Amino acid sequence: MTTAARVPRRRPARRWALLPAAAALGTLFVVPSTQVEHKDDAFISAQTTGILLIEGGECFSDPAYSPVAGEPVVVYTPCADGADNQSYGFVHAADGPWDRASVAAFGWRGCEEMFARRWPGEAASGLGFYPILPTAETWADGDRDIMCAVYEPGGRLSGSLLPLA
Repeated sequence: MTTAARVPRRRPARRWALLPAAAALGTLFVVPSTQVEHKDDAFISAQTTGILLIEGGECFSDPAYSPVAGEPVVVYTPCADGADNQSYGFVHAADGPWDRASVAAFGWRGCEEMFARRWPGEAASGLGFYPILPTAETWADGDRDIMCAVYEPGGRLSGSLLPLA
């Protein structure tokens, strides 16, 4: 498996064609979540409603239950408005059989390498990161992209965390 700093996010075909509209409507009726101190590779997956709408560099909410969608959703949030997370890149896994443990290990390594390049040394102080993995179902649909997300444990971002070029 290899990593690539900038791999365009390919959105696998979804059987839930109306979920983006439901998620957008759900933003009006989302039950706020509490701040999470530690996020791991099971916190959000490719099947979390709304996550496939997030592009590199964009900020988004933690999953929160939406009565309209009937499930937890992730909502795009402008970084300047304060958000829970920010996507800082993608790593692309090679084709092969689905093996969650291997994909998770690959995601952690790739996201850690990218994190260390973007926030070297003291710049990483007070930040956490985690990979957002495909699931067995999205993998079967051809999804090989792992999103890397940065956050401030126990707090919200006050703006974009991405370092200026």
